[in-house]
Amino acid sequence: MKSRIGECIDKSGFKKKFVAGKLEVSPTQLSNWISGRSFPTIEKAFRLAKLLDVKVDDLYEEDEE
Repeated sequence: MKSRIGECIDKSGFKKKFVAGKLEVSPTQLSNWISGRSFPTIEKAFRLAKLLDVKVDDLYEEDEE
């Protein structure tokens, strides 16, 4: 799965540091989610989607591989 979290954050106008603070995760952890190195828990994914005013489905897209 390909992360679209970075795109969603950019569209929201929020700074990544603000988003990380709201979710109570480190900026490094958020960066790992954006790059696809790790994934948020279900709870964090729903909180992130709510904060960014998107659906959880919008945070990821299926890889073409």
